[in-house]
Amino acid sequence: MQRRHAAQHLRDAYRISTRRACQVVSLQRSSWYYRPHGRDDTVLRHRLRELAQIRVRYGCQRLFTLLRREGWPDNHKRVHRLYYLEGLHLRSKRPKRSRAAAHRLERIELQRPHQSWSMDFVADQLFDGRKIRALAIVDNFSRQCLAIHVGQSLKGEDVVAVMSRLQQTLGVVPERIQVDNGSEFISKALDKWAYEQQVTLDFSRPGKPTDNPYIESFNGSFRDECLNVHWFLSLPDAQEKIEQWRQEYNSFRPHSSLQNLTPDQVMAAASTVELQNA
Repeated sequence: MQRRHAAQHLRDAYRISTRRACQVVSLQRSSWYYRPHGRDDTVLRHRLRELAQIRVRYGCQRLFTLLRREGWPDNHKRVHRLYYLEGLHLRSKRPKRSRAAAHRLERIELQRPHQSWSMDFVADQLFDGRKIRALAIVDNFSRQCLAIHVGQSLKGEDVVAVMSRLQQTLGVVPERIQVDNGSEFISKALDKWAYEQQVTLDFSRPGKPTDNPYIESFNGSFRDECLNVHWFLSLPDAQEKIEQWRQEYNSFRPHSSLQNLTPDQVMAAASTVELQNA
């Protein structure tokens, strides 16, 4: 490009031929006459905008994964460039946690589903200001959200009821469950259920959410992609919309920590391995 500009300057300033100008700056004449033919990205940009409008909190990497699922051959660099040209980049970023607070407890190595679950409460409200709470339960190995129970007043007995339903549905209980020190999790009802089912309740340190990173990461996505996006007109409306998002989270949303697979795909692969080893 610099040689082309130099040759152009010689032609304009000294009025010499193109051939002579190219010889002086050692530029091939084929390079001088070459004109780039830009690729028409209209269709790709249109599809990228459509996906971004539907998945309003998905970033460039997840949108690129969705495009690859649909069969688009474009690499991540082209998608990233078009992503920024379309002005789709997310402007609000959650602050990063202090690195000094990370990994203070030794973590067990997760090798299979249902080895360890995490659960926590997330608070929100209906359109008229009435408070609601959602109990989220996540399998730490596959990142699969096993349940989100939504109600207005949830107690320890409600947590036990949800766990009992999951036990009946899945036919299994985890070896341990990571929880915080909320009143619902330190209740006698949950402690009795865990004792009877031989489940270890792994409590995080007070004021240390990094002790339970899987559910904290899920809570961020849950609030960012569901709670902050929808208006909830009633409790049944909230339950329906949150359940739809949970199913999409498990079966459609790519996870960077799972090499852009979905939790359902990871769970299915793990089940296949267990059957082969049986």
